[in-house]
Amino acid sequence: MAHKPLVLIVMGSDSDLPIMQETADILNKFGVDYEMRISSAHRSPRQTAELASGAAGRGIRLIIAGAGMAAHLAGVVASETTLPVIGVPLPGGALNGIDALYSTVQMPGGIPVAAMAIGSAGARNAGIFAVQVLALTDPRLSEALCMHRLEMAQEVKQRDSAIQPA
Repeated sequence: MAHKPLVLIVMGSDSDLPIMQETADILNKFGVDYEMRISSAHRSPRQTAELASGAAGRGIRLIIAGAGMAAHLAGVVASETTLPVIGVPLPGGALNGIDALYSTVQMPGGIPVAAMAIGSAGARNAGIFAVQVLALTDPRLSEALCMHRLEMAQEVKQRDSAIQPA
């Protein structure tokens, strides 16, 4: 039986895929089903609006939107749904992602977007943040998050040991 996706990952272009794949990798690690789409706030606004407005009806619980430059995707998506939206500003263009960060974080009052860091760290954190939200009602995910934190701490300890004199 196929699982219903809980997270929608949307990006403005296929050039965003290498970074947004990091979000998918995190969701895969935690066993969270997702749907991944390409839809542009500027080049395909109707498609983007329909994708966002119909997400809840498809069982989606939150949306992660990655875009660079003007980065209006997360805001446009948020304007079309009451689901939580996580924005991932992507690097590129003359300002290397600073413009995308400002576009993502500077939302008008009433239409929130949770903004992550620019690039790969933001894409990974968006996946973790989505899992944290889902874990509020899923004990399996809550336990998996605790294990993930322990694994990260153990990895740091191992790396520290590796650089200590014998």
